[in-house]
Amino acid sequence: MRLRTPLALLGAAVLVLVGPPLLTTGSGAETGTQIPGLRLMVPNTPGGGYDITARTAAKNAEDAGLTHNVEVFNLPGAGGTVGLSRLVSEHGNGKLAMSMGLGVVGAVHSNHAPKTLADTTPIARLTEEQDVVVVAKDSPYKTIDELIGAWKDAPGKLPVGGGSSPGGPDHLAPMLMARAAGISPKQVNYIPFDGGGELLASILGNKVAFGVSGVGEYLDQIKAGELRLLAVTGPERVPGLDAPTLQEAGYDVNFTNWRGIVAPPGLTDSERGKLIRLAEELHDSKEWQESLKKNGWDDAFLTGERFGAFLDAQDQRVVSVLKELGL
Repeated sequence: MRLRTPLALLGAAVLVLVGPPLLTTGSGAETGTQIPGLRLMVPNTPGGGYDITARTAAKNAEDAGLTHNVEVFNLPGAGGTVGLSRLVSEHGNGKLAMSMGLGVVGAVHSNHAPKTLADTTPIARLTEEQDVVVVAKDSPYKTIDELIGAWKDAPGKLPVGGGSSPGGPDHLAPMLMARAAGISPKQVNYIPFDGGGELLASILGNKVAFGVSGVGEYLDQIKAGELRLLAVTGPERVPGLDAPTLQEAGYDVNFTNWRGIVAPPGLTDSERGKLIRLAEELHDSKEWQESLKKNGWDDAFLTGERFGAFLDAQDQRVVSVLKELGL
């Protein structure tokens, strides 16, 4: 997440992963990206950002001839920390990786998880994306000003839903919105869901007044008219979508989320190198570049030790921002 706001925030951006792995007789054999039996864990429910990016990456890797038969599976729970614990327990398993992002960074703190991202092997940060502020198509709120006006009148009576635990991007974005609008973050009625897929049903069913999630997760529903897009959280409008940035609307918030991939601890240099090469070859493929444009994702590629340093900084910033917001 790259919270660029007067609070200075987290960094970010959506990340996404992926690396499908391995077995291939095409370019994958020539570049050393083959990892027979590679499994890619998604630590939340189907339909969320980690899930979409992981499955997109796996398909792109296959289509690019880098590998095939990558198994993508979901292991949801506790904002991604159930999957994180599983990953860390697979010490030395070079055929397992996990799609993750800022939400897992926050969930480690909000769930007091015994394992952290410092216990993993950083592979790559792949993407960054803006969050969107959306309501159901039959919502009474037609503009971001109408929504925030009603929110200011009764903060606790307008629940906001997000696909991450407290401390994650979908929690921090509305908290920053609230602060910018003159609402105390402590008054916000935030309802966490385990991923954007679970959140979507509650938005459409008007169980929450509005939702905040990644643009790539709800792009289809927005274009189909099922969701009404009121604003985006980043520095610029999203091409093809008719909605202002929060800054344009007069709310000083500039926030982006990120996603990437990590692996278990204890990998050999060779195993770590193969996963990083796979991510590099994927990143350079025309298939992946097309997916970035299609999903509204920004390229935020970073690998290995540099990604590890980024994770450390994000962890520190999440703590700092939560303290700044009084949360």
